[in-house]
Amino acid sequence: MGLNADGQPISGQGSGAPVPLSADFDSIQANVFTPICSVCHIGATAPEGLMLDAAHSYSLLVNVPSTEVPTLLRVKPGDPTDSYLIQKLQGHAAVGAQMPLGQPPLPSTTIAFIVQWITDGAQPGSAAGAASAFALEALAPENGAALTAAPAYIALSFTRALDATRADAAAVRLELLTDSSGTGGSAAADRATSAVMEGAGDVVGARVIETRISVPAGNERTLLLLPLQPLASGQYRVVLSADVASELRALDGASLIDPPIDAAGERIAGSFTVGDAR
Repeated sequence: MGLNADGQPISGQGSGAPVPLSADFDSIQANVFTPICSVCHIGATAPEGLMLDAAHSYSLLVNVPSTEVPTLLRVKPGDPTDSYLIQKLQGHAAVGAQMPLGQPPLPSTTIAFIVQWITDGAQPGSAAGAASAFALEALAPENGAALTAAPAYIALSFTRALDATRADAAAVRLELLTDSSGTGGSAAADRATSAVMEGAGDVVGARVIETRISVPAGNERTLLLLPLQPLASGQYRVVLSADVASELRALDGASLIDPPIDAAGERIAGSFTVGDAR
């Protein structure tokens, strides 16, 4: 699966030399998460909603609860033993099979690099926060995703560290888009999809879903929305405040430049569908 018996990348046919496997996030992403894990852990069908492509992996791993065992964090900085990722890779997790599923286990030397990265504090890659502009980088579930099961949480990843004191219900909200009677249905879902695609602001019958909002410690570029009740089937969207008094800000006070403010004065981060909205 791209690694030799020593856990090092096998040279490919490309002209560039492979990135050496080491105990840092960029190397682990390039050698493990992208070529091996993201074969399955990608897009709307990613198991447990855990997308391990480069755009999502750090935001969905570090100080984020496991959906299989919510009492454990997927990656607990400084503590690989209680990091669910390590338990799954080593094959002694309380739930499910050893990862990667259906493939040979990772060499112990490869897992050792991931253990060391976590022991050292699970620091982000060198590219994290390098962008000068403060913008939304990724959304999980991805914009337009059609999910067969409700996600345990919605994660927004930004290019820079967030001011966690501004992360509240005034700054970000999750909406269920329904018709004027408050029920779902194909017409409501179609109108909701159209409204999001056209950048419309208020949608008739849209209902704000109560969520717990947090910025994980050590993962300050990520904002988590945890619904207080399981999400019912329907069309949802994530809206960010465009009001200067309540909008999200970077830790240094910078304002968001993306997503842009639409004609109705809203910042629509994206939308997704749960179950059969018809």
